Amino acid sequence: QVQLVESGGGLVQAGGSLRLSCVASGSISRFNFMGWYRQAPEKQRELVAGVTSGRRTNYADSVKGRFTISRDNVKNMVYLQMNSLKPEDTGVYYCYATPANSPGWGISVWGQGTQVTVSS
Repeated sequence: QVQLVESGGGLVQAGGSLRLSCVASGSISRFNFMGWYRQAPEKQRELVAGVTSGRRTNYADSVKGRFTISRDNVKNMVYLQMNSLKPEDTGVYYCYATPANSPGWGISVWGQGTQVTVSS
């Protein structure tokens, strides 16, 4: 089974930027949908950004205009560019992949997560 490994998290001041990367151990072309989830302390995990195999993207309202998701099927990587970060963006960010056309259906593959902390 393909494994996902995230990197790029860290501590940043409000207004700053981070770029998260997710590398897959195999081809991601099999995954019709890939995304980034976020889990803040004492909150449910939520989808913040997703991208389909056709490069269609969707974003949570809270990150629209600030975050950009992209995928590179040649390098087997997915990225999340996060700009204008806010303290409420703090959480563990997980890379997610599924062969289904949308999350929550069929097989799901998760990374181990990377911590993002935004200080005020």
